[in-house]
Amino acid sequence: MTLETDELTNLDVDTVALARAASFAADAKDGAAIEVLDVSGVQVMCDVFVLVSGRTERQVKAIADEVEAVVRERTGRTPQSVEGRDSLRWVLLDYGDVIVHAFVEEDRGYYRLERLYGDVPRLQWQ
Repeated sequence: MTLETDELTNLDVDTVALARAASFAADAKDGAAIEVLDVSGVQVMCDVFVLVSGRTERQVKAIADEVEAVVRERTGRTPQSVEGRDSLRWVLLDYGDVIVHAFVEEDRGYYRLERLYGDVPRLQWQ
């Protein structure tokens, strides 16, 4: 189910803005299968997951770097923590309310977070 922003009444406007900035940044680096999941109803650690795939570790690094730069430029925020920069197979950028997951395609297929959170609303980011 894809919902428009105004239908996601439980999400803060700043949270939606950060998720969209991250999504556009990932798209600018040719990230594939970008999905924004409203996990606020099932997660206590954050409100939104941004999921994106890259073809190679190098592309995952480029996506993560671009997300950090664009989010900082548009929102003034930096990640509270970053995981996965050593292997670049799954880089996690934790902004508190938004967590960006940048995967190599094979790893994303293995973990299948979309399936795990299959019943949560999707945010239209384009």
